[in-house]
Amino acid sequence: MSVQERKERERAVRERLIVATARELAEHQGWDAVTTRRLAERIEYSQPVLYSHFRGKREIIGAVALEGATEMAAALRAAASAADGPRARVTALARAYLDFAERNPAVYDAMFQLDGGLAFAKEDTPEPLKDAFAALLESLGEVAGDGVHPGLFTEVFWAALHGLATLTRAGRLPPGDAERRVELLVDRLAVV
Repeated sequence: MSVQERKERERAVRERLIVATARELAEHQGWDAVTTRRLAERIEYSQPVLYSHFRGKREIIGAVALEGATEMAAALRAAASAADGPRARVTALARAYLDFAERNPAVYDAMFQLDGGLAFAKEDTPEPLKDAFAALLESLGEVAGDGVHPGLFTEVFWAALHGLATLTRAGRLPPGDAERRVELLVDRLAVV
């Protein structure tokens, strides 16, 4: 292995450590607790080393968001592939989305609530974000209904899931009706 390859590998390891540490800190103490000073202390590198990887907290949030999008896409595909039939796939997809949001609140915030400097629904949207949307579209396209553009349907369904996730986390919806909300969403929107 050349010196250059070793340096690139070490840089990638440091970058993954920064992202993992930011994510852990955010999940336990919230995003306000994630500062370059605290990250530098936790990973035992200087702040200039952090800045050699990320220009600041915004880029770190973006990196966490991209990692989260990759994980969400995998979870959505796994849930959909384990279900039998269109209705079951859509229900499993909705549950998997809401479960991901509940289990990973700081990551979910990085993906959809905070400014990580990422473009959505644009040509320069990063691939992990496109892939997370594609994971929804793959199962939702088949239940969009005649004359409804599958992408548009997926946007509406995703917006409904996001609303449920956000309102539930904020304590604005009674927790006992979570399953009934998923069933209602699938019954009303998915044409199966």
